[in-house]
Amino acid sequence: MSSSPSLATEDSVTSKRSSIGLQMVCNADCVISNVVAKWPGSVHDSRIFRASEIYQCQGEFSGVLLGDRGYGCQPFLLTPFTDPQEAQQAYNHAHARTRARVEMTFGLLKARFHCLHKLRVSPVRACDITVACAVLHNVACLRKERAPRVPPAMDWDNPAIFPDDDSGRLLRDQYVLNYFS
Repeated sequence: MSSSPSLATEDSVTSKRSSIGLQMVCNADCVISNVVAKWPGSVHDSRIFRASEIYQCQGEFSGVLLGDRGYGCQPFLLTPFTDPQEAQQAYNHAHARTRARVEMTFGLLKARFHCLHKLRVSPVRACDITVACAVLHNVACLRKERAPRVPPAMDWDNPAIFPDDDSGRLLRDQYVLNYFS
């Protein structure tokens, strides 16, 4: 599972009293492969995901995405179990450790670019600045620049608003059976 990209959204940028919802996909090296910064912070994470290009292109990439409980389990997006049994607990643990990389990437991005904590620009401009910071973050990662200190991780789970897909649950069960039983 460590090679799976992780997906997360967060209210990333505050711009003139508005927050911007930021969706990001990254790998285990904290390199960002997809970023969406155009939604108000009040929009639910899974709604941002369902409107994203990465959702529209499902099946066109190899591997699976990992998301928190706020997303519905899909064949291309695996989520943790709500009430896990023994093997499912091992899956949830591996899932959380892998997904922590995207949360770490959010932390690195904000630590590298302090301006992301509070921008005094229009929301549209804040979105452009956020994407530019993500690109510069990737350049720093690829050049192996020293990473800034990141505050301890927080729990970013969201309440689900879309139900799990049956084929997504079956695929997740297959992962548990093949790798965690």
